[in-house]
Amino acid sequence: MANETQKVGTIHFPFPFTPYSIQEDFMAELYRVLEAGKIGIFESPTGTGKSLSLICGALSWLRDFEQKKREEEARLLETGTGPFHDEKDKSLCLSSSCEGAAATPRPAGEPAWVTQFVQKKEERDLVDRLKAEQARRKQREERLQQLQHRAQFKYAAKRLRQEEEETENVLRLSREMLETGLGAERPEQLESGEEELVLAEYESDEEKKAASGVDEDEDDLEEEHVTKIYYCSRTHSQLAQFVHEVKKSPFGKDVRLVSLGSRQNLCVNEDVKSLGSVQLINDRCVDMQRSRHENKKGAEEEKPKRRRQEKQAACPFYNHEQMGLLRDEALAEVKDIEQLLALGKEARACPYYGSRLAIPAAQLVVLPYQMLLHAATRQAAGIRLQEQVVIIDEAHNLIDTITGMHSVEVSGSQLCQAHSQLLQYMERYGKRLKAKNLMYLKQILYLLEKFVAVLGGNIKQNPNTQSLSQTGTELKTINDFLFQSQIDNINLFKVQRYCEKSMISRKLFGFTERYGAVLSSREQPKLAGFQQFLQSLQPRTTEAPAAPADESQASAPRPASPLMHIEGFLAALTTANQDGRVILSRQGSLSQSTLKFLLLNPAVHFAQVVKECRAVVIAGGTMQPVSDFRQQLLACAGVEAERVVEFSCGHVIPPDNILPLVICSGISNQPLEFTFQKRELPQMMDEAGRILCNLCSVVPGGVVCFFPSYEYLRQVHAHWEKGGLLGRLAARKKIFQEPKSAHQVEQVLLAYSRCIQACGQERGGVTGALLLSVVGGKMSEGINFSDNLGRCVVMVGMPFPNIRSPELQEKMAYLDQTLPRAPGQAPPGKNLVENLCMKAVNQSIGRAIRHQKDFASIVLLDQRYARPPVLAKLPAWIRARVEVKATFGPAIAAVQKFHREKSASS
Repeated sequence: MANETQKVGTIHFPFPFTPYSIQEDFMAELYRVLEAGKIGIFESPTGTGKSLSLICGALSWLRDFEQKKREEEARLLETGTGPFHDEKDKSLCLSSSCEGAAATPRPAGEPAWVTQFVQKKEERDLVDRLKAEQARRKQREERLQQLQHRAQFKYAAKRLRQEEEETENVLRLSREMLETGLGAERPEQLESGEEELVLAEYESDEEKKAASGVDEDEDDLEEEHVTKIYYCSRTHSQLAQFVHEVKKSPFGKDVRLVSLGSRQNLCVNEDVKSLGSVQLINDRCVDMQRSRHENKKGAEEEKPKRRRQEKQAACPFYNHEQMGLLRDEALAEVKDIEQLLALGKEARACPYYGSRLAIPAAQLVVLPYQMLLHAATRQAAGIRLQEQVVIIDEAHNLIDTITGMHSVEVSGSQLCQAHSQLLQYMERYGKRLKAKNLMYLKQILYLLEKFVAVLGGNIKQNPNTQSLSQTGTELKTINDFLFQSQIDNINLFKVQRYCEKSMISRKLFGFTERYGAVLSSREQPKLAGFQQFLQSLQPRTTEAPAAPADESQASAPRPASPLMHIEGFLAALTTANQDGRVILSRQGSLSQSTLKFLLLNPAVHFAQVVKECRAVVIAGGTMQPVSDFRQQLLACAGVEAERVVEFSCGHVIPPDNILPLVICSGISNQPLEFTFQKRELPQMMDEAGRILCNLCSVVPGGVVCFFPSYEYLRQVHAHWEKGGLLGRLAARKKIFQEPKSAHQVEQVLLAYSRCIQACGQERGGVTGALLLSVVGGKMSEGINFSDNLGRCVVMVGMPFPNIRSPELQEKMAYLDQTLPRAPGQAPPGKNLVENLCMKAVNQSIGRAIRHQKDFASIVLLDQRYARPPVLAKLPAWIRARVEVKATFGPAIAAVQKFHREKSASS
């Protein structure tokens, strides 16, 4: 379909078709938010074209911003004067390349001629910078234009690949000749390949940070970052769908877009990718880049430091010329992750580092949540947020994502295993290690010992056979935990830095993989106890013989070293005392007991994003209730209330295509209140079953019924089966149940869909299918029950979280202490519980309506839904149509009339 340009006010929005009015409103409000540098919370129901609205609205703003910037640059270069007297254009200049070039505040009483001289010099410097930036931009544009022909990239990549292979062959022959001719002097005899497991000398805690795999002589290749939009979502499939929408948009041929991903998704080195574990892939990749840097540096040093004798080979895909070609090709035409991966394989260039090289010149950067929201990952990827725009899509669970990303749990089994591995490692290589390495390794051993002791265990005994005298859950502040563990005298910041730089966890993993094969016979007895201990930690199976090692481990990725996981816990303990808690969970045995760091204040990690960015947009299909975003995320991050803008649009469906009902009492006039205390009563379960039977009699196609938990669904199912209600339901709809196993979901959905399709073609007693699901389960998010798959969605009760949970109780207490209580409102902690419940409800009931011509009824079975504060937390497009029915008779009549009319008209 031909592209169209829509004019909203004075702004032109290119669009691939005539947009809905709500899309025009969405784009106009988004444009205003970006222009004013605000924080926007945007809600646009699924099926309303949210992605295209985000693309066309944001890129229209970027188009106008760049045009105004070019015009300002042209004026400055023409006149040769700076912008310091033009207040109107000051914000434009400061937000782009001339940041930092504003007139320096002059001391009071300074002579006028001095002030004038300094100002003139700053203006000249600014003009020089603008000229340099123009030249770089012109060079980049010419380079990208040449790549439109494609042939240059393919031939250049092929030629570089051939040259690289020839050079590698020459170097390999030279090394072989030197090794055979001269012989290698080794200070100590170790088995082949074992040298790489020995720690390099740790020079200083204050040494400069490594260049993250980029050599010092490559620093000058870094470009200046243009103003750009960072778009992030939760999964790679969602990001791929967004990139597909960009391609279809009017901006698809012109925008410079780059997709970022993890090493696990973008690595083309099969030897590294085969490691399986994300942590192992990351560590091996970084180690190979570091080895490349050390090899180059060592060749220039006459007397290299004492390091391992056989160095890790550098990655053959890490070649700057080839990665530069890949960068240019990625920017020349919009590509998703899969296309970027194929391009890397073809050019023998690393897509992970090549895509990072494309960030400075890109206008739109597409990346997963974790890369943007985790500061260390963001820094390692080369992402700079200063004066940039960030759009976070599918953000309804943003708070939980940040909290989960920075919360860590370690078990007693992991602590004991890491301690034993590290002790054996020191026994094996202790004589080869420098004093500083030994000092830090002893500190780590001490920390592990104290962590086990605070749980009530003994580090020297098998954790599986240790019974703890004291059981239960205990919650501590960070400082109290450090004192109780007797580790307050240890500098955790230095230990954390040592773990990162020395890569001890990766070397320890390599050691535990190799020890049995590489040790000579006289050394085997030393590790016999270690072998037995490791074997004791594995799950025991007595019914079937163990499969051969190569078969049993072929399908599953190798687990990372337990120390890798514990490093995350150590990093979490460096969080400010008021922003987190440590939960000590003592179970029956030490191996099952855990230490968990719980992040209470996700805003501490989000604050830097909103502080550095020009504007931030938080978007989703269901953002209600938004008070959590305002209070927990933005207010706690220091964002002023005036900077926050809320936008919520209606649905594209006609208002009469949806029938939301709150039913307060059942068929026998039993009040419907599925509280935790009442919901297991036989009469409550019977009432829910009878209501469902009546609904299945009048609703065609598919009915999806959500329950608060898997356990409650199991109880209700068993009760209905025993009382005969299940048979009555099965006479009307074929019954399907949500599986607990993720790999069975697709199979159940396919059978459910086929059943409804078959029932629609055959007129008989069974009119469709009934799917029994769980709120927060695999069916409540990300799956579309459009058209006949979901003509009615039923919500049994209110899915409140477990109020007895220590984590939730501490979070509630934290919010009550931190946030002010609004007049006439519930305390912040209680409000949190209700918001968590309603977010889950909104996600579930939003499954039914997926496009403009869709229709469905929504039935909320609980009288508590009728309370005004609860109704206010429903999405606006549902809230406007909701009807509260005090009794069941009028409710079932309304449902029957709705579906009879809609089925007749469709």
